[in-house]
Amino acid sequence: MTQMDADPLLAYRPRFPILESTNYLISNSLGAVPEGVEGELRRYYRTWASRGVRAWEESWWTLAADLGDLVAPLIGAKPGETVFQPNVTMAHAVLFSAFDFGGARPKIVTDAMHFPSILYLLSGLKEAEVQIVPTSDGVTIDLGRLIEAIDERTAFVNVSHVLFKSSFIQDIAAISAKARAVGAAMIVDGYQAVGSIPVDVGTLGVDAYIGGCLKWLCGGPGAAFVWVKPERRESWVPRLTGWMSHRRPFAFEPTLDPRDDAWRFLHGTPNIPAFYAAKPGLEIVREAGIEAIRAKSIRQTTRLIALAEVEGYRVTVPQDSAQRGGTVALDVPQGAAVSRALKAREILCDYRPGAGIQLRNASGRRVSQPLSGR
Repeated sequence: MTQMDADPLLAYRPRFPILESTNYLISNSLGAVPEGVEGELRRYYRTWASRGVRAWEESWWTLAADLGDLVAPLIGAKPGETVFQPNVTMAHAVLFSAFDFGGARPKIVTDAMHFPSILYLLSGLKEAEVQIVPTSDGVTIDLGRLIEAIDERTAFVNVSHVLFKSSFIQDIAAISAKARAVGAAMIVDGYQAVGSIPVDVGTLGVDAYIGGCLKWLCGGPGAAFVWVKPERRESWVPRLTGWMSHRRPFAFEPTLDPRDDAWRFLHGTPNIPAFYAAKPGLEIVREAGIEAIRAKSIRQTTRLIALAEVEGYRVTVPQDSAQRGGTVALDVPQGAAVSRALKAREILCDYRPGAGIQLRNASGRRVSQPLSGR
């Protein structure tokens, strides 16, 4: 049996050029670019160059939804239910703008380890009462405390599926169940989840799920997405909106008549070149299969943790692979400096204060220097 037979995912290695020259351990921050992106961006240019403004009606206008249909199987959604956004923060802002906090539900529940960009956004909702559930260990959020915080005054719960610093997988199904029981909505940030772990929005019981292609989906910046449960669409009318959400956008009417499908959550002109760039990564992840990706991720992150423990480094992610996403974080002395030194050796990694050096499941060329640098 060849190594390729034992690990069929190795067949995809040549499609990521940077793996020929580096150990690429940083997909939690920026996924490696697939070679197909070059051709897609050239296609974007050729379309613009040859078709001009006709490109809008011939191919560009529907790309935000067409690309959403490529994401849909990765999150357990149906075709037509997912649309693309310029970034995850904007996707959250669109959904948050659909809520009125002046009535019986002035409260939002989140946690202290949510991504800061979203915490900043929540803090800007001055009319809302934001309850932030703290972390006691810097790795996890206590499920019991989080569920207890959700009550009849809660408009929505907004948490990350996988925490960006510690890779802790939150029990979204249990949190969603409590939200449903008290009539609150459940909005989940899946940026560190989709492409790294299996996701099924139906099983999770969420009302909205947000993600992006920048990281585990190897799609580059400017391509995020949002899924909203169809039953929620009619009652959620975003104030942060734009002409793409209008039933008759080219009538240029002064008053919005919002669509009743997923396009209701679109707004201004989309980032068309980013959509072209995102397509090859989505196709590869779908072709390779998230179950195979997850199985290999568990094998590699488990090995990284075992090697770190031999060196005596403190691991700041869950030991249990069922509670751990695709990232391992090591709290080593002078972590920021070590991260820079590793990058200089073509070992691409990340550093986060409070977490340490972040390494995703290893891929790339073989490197002779040990991680410790000893």
